[in-house]
Amino acid sequence: MTHPPYVDLPTLTGLVSLPAAIDALESALRAGWPGQDPLRTSVPVQSGEFLLMPSESPRYAGIKLITVAPGNPARGLPRIQGTYVLHDAASLTPLALFDAAALTTLRTPAISAVATRHLARPDATELVVAGTGPQALGHVHAMRAVRDIQRVGVLGRTPESTDTFIKTLVEIGISAYPAGADDVPQAHVLCLCTTARSPVVPDDWIGDRVHLNVVGSHEPTAREVETATVARSQVVVESRDAALAEAGDLVMALADGVPPSVIIADLAELVRGVTIDPAQVTLFKSVGTGWEDLAVAALAYELLS
Repeated sequence: MTHPPYVDLPTLTGLVSLPAAIDALESALRAGWPGQDPLRTSVPVQSGEFLLMPSESPRYAGIKLITVAPGNPARGLPRIQGTYVLHDAASLTPLALFDAAALTTLRTPAISAVATRHLARPDATELVVAGTGPQALGHVHAMRAVRDIQRVGVLGRTPESTDTFIKTLVEIGISAYPAGADDVPQAHVLCLCTTARSPVVPDDWIGDRVHLNVVGSHEPTAREVETATVARSQVVVESRDAALAEAGDLVMALADGVPPSVIIADLAELVRGVTIDPAQVTLFKSVGTGWEDLAVAALAYELLS
């Protein structure tokens, strides 16, 4: 029996470019196959939890198994690890194994780029990103793939992490600077890519025509933006069911009295032509869904084959 190939991060990014991932996700939305995936299942274990995310398309089925071990950084290990298994939809034969973190590193910025392509002002040039990890870097590249971003402001947790991230951007030819209260209101696009459990950017820092990508959490008790920001935004989500169950930014805002109608569309509705008020803040809240992993994994597998 032939063993399924294993696809790590270098292999994945060698097969699927960020623009290709963006286009694959938008094509899936336009084609109509991304349905309502089962909500992410959490299974507690002694050292943390397992997270299970299945999905299927006409040709493929897949499941992501993520482990979250809060004690791992002290061991010198990643807090989040995992495996993704791609199957043939008809026979459920395993076709390929993927580093789940690699898939997440690629598909999360890509899905934010799909939203940004439809929500951000066409002349957007100023980006501010909160966070200094792989998702922050991925979002810088993703925003530059869909808008003519000229400068990147960085909001890091510490001056040291901010400086290191800025140096990384400058070394690859991107103009970057440490952002603060005076800089954020000038942003045309604001990406929040942190592990914070409470708002990282006060509402009074946020301008009136900005587009926000809020991607840092998928827990109902964690959020990166204040209720006031949600209340004045046109909100788009991947899935209403998933967002209302997992997105603390929205769960807590609704508990504070913001009406559910603040969610104007899901992504499928957005790419098919929902009308957006260009004078109002737009906010894409991502929690990550199984079909996104499946779309990128299927593309990689077909290129690998």
